[in-house]
Order: sequence, then C-alpha cells, then structure tokens
Amino acid sequence: MKYNIAVIPGDGIGPEVVRETILVLEKIGELYRHKFNFTEALAGGCAIDACGEPLPEKTLKVCKSSDAVLLGAVGGEKWDSLPGNKRPEQALLGLRKSLGLYANLRPAILFEQLKDACPLKSEIIGDGLDICVVRELTGGIYFGEKGQKNTNFGKSGYDVEIYSEEEVRRIAKDAFEIAMKRDKKVTSVDKANILESSRLWRRVVKEVAVDYPEVTLNHMYVDNAAMQLIRNPKQFDVIVTTNMFGDILSDEASMITGSIGMLPSASLGGNIGMYEPVHGSAPDIAGKDLANPIATILSAAMMLRYSFDLEKEAYSIEKAVKKVLDQNYRTRDIASEGAEVIGTKEMGRLIREALI
Repeated sequence: MKYNIAVIPGDGIGPEVVRETILVLEKIGELYRHKFNFTEALAGGCAIDACGEPLPEKTLKVCKSSDAVLLGAVGGEKWDSLPGNKRPEQALLGLRKSLGLYANLRPAILFEQLKDACPLKSEIIGDGLDICVVRELTGGIYFGEKGQKNTNFGKSGYDVEIYSEEEVRRIAKDAFEIAMKRDKKVTSVDKANILESSRLWRRVVKEVAVDYPEVTLNHMYVDNAAMQLIRNPKQFDVIVTTNMFGDILSDEASMITGSIGMLPSASLGGNIGMYEPVHGSAPDIAGKDLANPIATILSAAMMLRYSFDLEKEAYSIEKAVKKVLDQNYRTRDIASEGAEVIGTKEMGRLIREALI
C-alpha cells in the first residue's frame, strides 16, 4: 500500500526530529510492506527566509495533494520582531484553516518509565496518568477579529473571542466519541461565569451530551481546571475546550507527564490529518543532537492510526518507544539519575531497532 506524506521539517529542532521520524516510518514500511512517499515543503521561519511568507502557496498545494502532513516545529526568536500576520506561527493557523483541521487531539500520558520526571508527588499520580485534551482548533480568539485602535489611554490592541453553535457542536461530538472508547468521562472547560462565548459553548456541549447517555459530563472553569490538573489530574479522562484554553491546558498537561518532548498531537477534521509534536522549535539546542525525537515519532504513530487505519503498525512504534525507555535510555530532557543519556540520532536508531 502506498501513502503520500507531506513533510514540513520547519525550524529549530524540527528538521532533526522529523529526520528520525521518517527513518522510523521507512523501517515500518519495510516490516509491513508499505510504501511511504515523502514530499518536503517549507513553512514557518525557514519559509519566510526563502519565500518572504510563512506559508507559501506551493506548500499548501503539496499538503492538499497528500494523504497526511507531518510537521516538525515552527518559529523562533529570529522572527519575533515581525508583524503578527507575518510571523512563522501564521503557517500553523493557515494550514489548520486550509485543511479544515478543527480538532486537535493531545494525549497526555505519563509513561511508567518516566515517573521520576513527573514534578508531582507519587501519591498524586498513583499508577500513572492518561488524559486526552481535545482542543478546538480553527475558531475562537486566534481567528476572531483583531486590530489596534486609538483610545483616551493611547493605542489599544484587541482580539475577539467568537464561536458559532456548529463549531462547538462538532468538537463536542468528537470529544464524546473519544470518551466512549476510553473511561466515558468528559470535562468541558470554559469561562461561562464571565464570557458570553463560553455560555454558548456550555449550552451546546450540554445539548450534544444528550446523545451520549453513557458518558459522564461535567463542566469546569478554566482557572479551576488549571489548578485541578496539578491537584488531582487523575480525575480527568477527556478534556474538551476552546482554542486558547486548550493551547494553555494541553501544555500544562504535558509537563505533568514528565516532558513536553514526549507528547504527540493530531489535528483532524478534514480529509487530510496533520501530525506534530506538542513541543516548540527550541532553537537554543538546534543542531546539537540534544532534541528528544519521541514526540514526533509518536505523532507518526497517530498518523498511522488515524489517517491510514494501520493500528498494528502504530502499536509497533509505541511498543518500541516503551522498550527503549525500559532499557533506561533517555535524552537529556527526560533523564533522571542513573539513566544512560543519548542524543537525538541514537534515540531514533534504538527505536528503529526495537520495531517488530
């Protein structure tokens, strides 16, 4: 079977972690007799340098003609002084909008082998954590009206948070469907005591819940949710929330699982899924063979599962990662006392060797 994958290495450590991921996918292809065709494209800061814009039309065409998109990371302080609509992060927003990717799945799993890396007490994490944050991706304040205007207090900036019923309904349905395959609990996070958009959000989520009587739904204000993730994370199964709240809470969830360098994500909704690590471009360690490639490799496993329906192959990657961790190999970001610290390339090599 042949699969066409658009590859966007991006900036910083992106090219390094993507390189190892492609090698893992090629090994999967050999083992399971699949053919993965990779087409590289520019987006983010490197695209700004080469083409003058963060998301060239050529890149969009490559992505739209592919079966899935694998993305490394974009951004870096080099481009921080650019206007908002010219920054590398606009590539992400443009890809999500153009590909209809309204649902971002961010599993936050605490691997048994990395309990020592978790900043929480052992009595809080118990036998481990497994939370799935379902973040709405193409609406809300990131896509609302924005600008600057003169006021009596000088120039002011504004960003409008706006959601339609349909935008909320479709992401809520996804969250309930995912919960049906897990522990059948959904926590909807909003700020309904203050925001009108959150009051609409809460109403629509309640309406969707009627169709899923087996799922327990509870609502939580975002400030309380941020606190509860630290105080008692095991209470959560599936968290569904808005674009901005999900951006923040999923990063928080990632850190309580040991390292942001371990966590993958999938952006779904259209015919073409996009898969990327939760971590950023980390330009300070770029090119030093220090980056953790596991998040990107696990993102590829999600791609095999969600875009290509290759469950056995996805599980093979996940099992290989756990095997390498069982052998006490660690990149610097997840290393604890007594671990054998290795670099990006070596971690990729070991995971490839562990594939079956």
